[in-house]
Amino acid sequence: MTPTASPATVPGVSQSLRRRRGLTEEAAVAAVDQACRQLRLPTIRAVVGEAITTANKEQLSYQGFLAELLLAECDDRDRRRSIRRVKAAGFPREKWLGDFDYQANPNINPATINSLATGDWIRKSQPLCLIGDSGTGKSHLLIGLGTAAAEKGYRVKYTLATRLVNELVEAADEKILARTIARYGRVDLLCIDELGYMELDRRGAELLFQVLTEREEKNSVAIASNESFSGWTKTFTDPRLCAAIVDRLTFGGNIIETGTDSYRLAHTRNQYLTH
Repeated sequence: MTPTASPATVPGVSQSLRRRRGLTEEAAVAAVDQACRQLRLPTIRAVVGEAITTANKEQLSYQGFLAELLLAECDDRDRRRSIRRVKAAGFPREKWLGDFDYQANPNINPATINSLATGDWIRKSQPLCLIGDSGTGKSHLLIGLGTAAAEKGYRVKYTLATRLVNELVEAADEKILARTIARYGRVDLLCIDELGYMELDRRGAELLFQVLTEREEKNSVAIASNESFSGWTKTFTDPRLCAAIVDRLTFGGNIIETGTDSYRLAHTRNQYLTH
């Protein structure tokens, strides 16, 4: 392995440093600003003045001062990447696990959700099923867990079941089905919401099955459904296909039942009673 050259041994660097030792304070500030723009270091450019004040106050060494600046840039880049991943997931609205009201739905075990929030199940390519009636928090948990996964560095995609099926049908008609399935197969976590709300014809169900097969034991799928597994024959009318889909979504996975008592309905009733 070739050793990394120090600045003094990099051609031209030591000469450049000697040439700039005579910079005035004003010229040095302008040079730092210009260099940050050229090197695309917006965070360092924004905090360098404050960092200098702190370094003087705390008597940081040159290395300590430089480390503070570089770490600030790295931290902010991580934050911006996290924001981009959450945005790229396509969530319809913001939902955070920290906002979930466990008292309103005692069926949900906070410890279970906190464990899922670590993303270990995604690393293991396990599926997740959230089953329960409307208004019991399924979508909140689905989006919240998807957001937590994106923030941890996983590539996440959210879609409604009907929207996914419609996209697959259109892709098949346009002869780009393989490309579309491959695109859905690449993300680390595919979140499918509202599975079971509408009946799918055989073609739509088979196309959805192809996506699930593409991801099986390679990448995670998380679904939210208002139907128990026994009722999925209303959505997937072919019994054998229905059984195969249930198998792919449950094998070695996590199943959370959110119950039948609607939190939204209870909240609406309480508001009505208090007015």
